[in-house]
Amino acid sequence: MKETRIMMGMTITVEIADKVFDPKIFKKVFDYFEYVDQKFSMYKPTSEISHINKKQIKKEEYSHDMQEVLNLSEETKKVTLGFFDIETPLGLDPTGIVKGWAIKKASDILRNEGVKNFYVNAGGDIEASGKNNEGKDWSVGIRNPFNPEKEVVKIVYMKDNGIATSGNYIRGSHIYNPHKKDEILDKVLSMTVIGPNAYEADRFATAAFAMGEKGIQFIESLEGFEGYLIDSKGQAIMTSSFNKYTNA
Repeated sequence: MKETRIMMGMTITVEIADKVFDPKIFKKVFDYFEYVDQKFSMYKPTSEISHINKKQIKKEEYSHDMQEVLNLSEETKKVTLGFFDIETPLGLDPTGIVKGWAIKKASDILRNEGVKNFYVNAGGDIEASGKNNEGKDWSVGIRNPFNPEKEVVKIVYMKDNGIATSGNYIRGSHIYNPHKKDEILDKVLSMTVIGPNAYEADRFATAAFAMGEKGIQFIESLEGFEGYLIDSKGQAIMTSSFNKYTNA
């Protein structure tokens, strides 16, 4: 059973392959994504992050979830040597971590409800658990950044983990190198990362893309992660064990 909604400015799909489950769980998951949007949206003047950037809330008044995301962002900044940074001239922008974090939290809701076989896709970033309706690993297509609406260049099979892709080919230039903010990131078109869950994959995909061509080496250095880079010449570079996800 599958449900899809447009939320947070993107398409969110939740599919459950368990033979027995309570269909009300879909509402619980989508209500959670709505909650995240109301709290972290950079476009809603009523969101908590908007109030923070307007200095209308003191640090000691931040919600628990806001403190968690900001702490994770700071930890990610350190791990990536500053290539992941939510501080912008306009204030704090945790967009690069919130989507993956929300997918993981939504997946945890499903697990806590006893769901074992599911797939949560928010704007192309995915967390999958168990098997699909055919009893096989969930499959995910990596888009061709030169023709993203019509062509998939690689199929990967999820094994209880998360996958995220960062790039400027759909939303335009929205990722930057915090160390060289005026640098045009045009040598890499997409960076796909597979990790233990959607949160881990998302944050490191964003940072690796900001690193440019060296990003794939960074992913190679992380235990438990694999990456797939497509550069501006159409060349694909993958980490040493990425191919273990291309076989069902």
